Amino acid sequence: MKRFSIPDPRQLLSVRTRFSYEKLPGGDSQSNSPLFSSLPTKWRQDPRQWRFGWPRMTLTRIVGLLIVLVMVATSTGVGLYKRHLRHEEERRRGQRTPYHWEAFPRLNGYYSGIYNLVPASDWVSEQAVVKNATAHKVAAPKYTPPVVKEPPMDPEIFNPYPDYKSFKYLETHNPVQPCYLDEETKVEIPDVYVYPGIPQNMTDPSFGSYKELGLNSKVCYDRFSRYATYGYGFSKEEGGLGMSGKSEAVGADKIWHLEKKVDYRKIKWATAQRKCYEKNKIRFDKTAVNAEGQKPDQSKKTLPRHAYILRTWTGYKWSDYQMLALRAMISELSLKSGGEYDIHFLVHVKDDSIPIWASDEVYQKTLQDNVPEEFWGMATLWSEQQMKMFYPEPFPDNVFNHAKAPIHSVYRSAHFALQWFSQFRPEYDFYWNWEMDLRYTGHYYEFHNQIGEWAKQQPRKGIWERSSRYYIPELHGSWHNFTELVEEETFQGDEKPVWGPPEFENRGMIAPPEDSKPPRSYLQDKYEWGVGEDADLITFNPIFDPAKTNWVFREDVTGYDLKMPIPPRRCAIITVSRLSKRLLDIMHKETYHMRHHMFPEMWPPSVAFHHGLKAVYAPHAIHFDRNWPLETLDKTFNYPPVPEESVFGWGEHNQLGSSFYYNSGFSSALWRRWLGSKENQEGGNAEEIADSGRMCLRPILFHPIKKEFGTEADQGPP
Repeated sequence: MKRFSIPDPRQLLSVRTRFSYEKLPGGDSQSNSPLFSSLPTKWRQDPRQWRFGWPRMTLTRIVGLLIVLVMVATSTGVGLYKRHLRHEEERRRGQRTPYHWEAFPRLNGYYSGIYNLVPASDWVSEQAVVKNATAHKVAAPKYTPPVVKEPPMDPEIFNPYPDYKSFKYLETHNPVQPCYLDEETKVEIPDVYVYPGIPQNMTDPSFGSYKELGLNSKVCYDRFSRYATYGYGFSKEEGGLGMSGKSEAVGADKIWHLEKKVDYRKIKWATAQRKCYEKNKIRFDKTAVNAEGQKPDQSKKTLPRHAYILRTWTGYKWSDYQMLALRAMISELSLKSGGEYDIHFLVHVKDDSIPIWASDEVYQKTLQDNVPEEFWGMATLWSEQQMKMFYPEPFPDNVFNHAKAPIHSVYRSAHFALQWFSQFRPEYDFYWNWEMDLRYTGHYYEFHNQIGEWAKQQPRKGIWERSSRYYIPELHGSWHNFTELVEEETFQGDEKPVWGPPEFENRGMIAPPEDSKPPRSYLQDKYEWGVGEDADLITFNPIFDPAKTNWVFREDVTGYDLKMPIPPRRCAIITVSRLSKRLLDIMHKETYHMRHHMFPEMWPPSVAFHHGLKAVYAPHAIHFDRNWPLETLDKTFNYPPVPEESVFGWGEHNQLGSSFYYNSGFSSALWRRWLGSKENQEGGNAEEIADSGRMCLRPILFHPIKKEFGTEADQGPP
């Protein structure tokens, strides 16, 4: 007799949607939960181990056996009926009510390709076309594939760096010595190429502004112009990655009229970075002497140095697409800038039994087993056991540990390793906390440099209030208008604006820096304080008050007197950020001396808040897969009526269709389409050739990218 199976509890929680890329928040972690594990082994006995002996049959035993059979048959029938009812209930639960945003029309302008390129002056966004058609009560014009199947423009070099050889630059800065990929200084750093136009009716971002951040929005990047010179566009025999063989490639070969192919099998990035800095160290340190024996001109400016830290772990799968992104980062941020950035890998050794701090041989073997050879020399290992020694127990008085995890686990204390690294490598002014599942279509140096300069010019007045909201240019108008709107709302509200370190009951805290005290009152300040001051914290999502939401980890606060109210807090979802050395030093002291601690996404913003440091959310371009009505977008993301509806809590489903959030699904789908993959039975090489060619996007920061494939997987994921 076939045994009855026990239904998988996961089926009761499954959510079916029309989008293959959608997934409930936390879906990855659920699969590892004991609640959803398979049946214990002891419940799966091998039938071959069953042993039967035929009993001696009597009338009594025969009657008893018949009774048992009737009971079993009845029980089986009832069980089957109940199981049927249970399956019906499961089916009913699977037919969920669609999210409100699923009713909004889809945006398709992203997929307008390079055959449709027009000068930026002639470009009209997809939203503008729809808005105009709606205003005139007519249907939006349907797309007609171009007759000529080739780009109307040629790719050109994109150079966002200052003119290092100009009189203007050299008047205030020490000279920049050129850097190379090899020790013999023969292999030049490749350039990045762009198309000097935008595909007609390309979609505009819903949040953020290229103009406000000073980014060039009049150009676009296709997969060849962005990655060809880093190995995408040539074979493995030539030192590339050989990934473009099946790609629609009309016009892409024009790059090689200007560029030489690099044999990346011979490149040692750590050596290239080190030599670049040694040649240019007088640009950053007035006491330094460079590799040529030159000393700095004391009258010239010095520049800050940045540690650009990529968080990875043992067992990480390094894909070819990941290699392209990393080569781009090192080339554009470090080598082309004359050493302004140093790229590092901070590698989490998951096995605490490996004594990486006790043996150089073990350390090197662990590193080399888990990092590609071309990046050896750029990685620093750490483990949770190591952090237990650096930040030893006790950490008392936790309010609520929702994760049910130890305080030293990476899930609750990812910032421990970053704080430790800033003490271990204290020579940097800023530390970028970057993740391996981020991708950027634009130029890394332009993005990071412009964001830093933009943040530097932001006044302190209203900065926390502005940073708690999404900036919607089409609704808010200019940044000046947005600033005035936030000030008016603050004035009309019940809460006092943030102005210097807040006062709250606590059990001791490191004293705030002297310069964090406001030089004048809030009303007297004319948006002057803070202008020209580097930001201590730059985030890429709004910095919100978790106490006003039902964000699940809002009360994971440790080390503060439980007899007093929980300290005021701030949070920015996704730990991606730029942190100053000053902020990291204070975080380290608060952890080590005071035993204060919060959940990772809450800790840096809260420390900056408590100590009156300058923190800002950078309004980079964020796109959505659907055309939200502006008022609905603003109300949903900036003014939730109750905490339960916050987009940083149970309302996170509103982020599924965005290009940047921790659980976004659209980000991966759009990125793969840009790479040339077929996604949800759309796109792919054949469609690109028949339609408007390969996609060409303006700069977009994507997160998360968990899987990526291009034309080599034309039919989409396996």
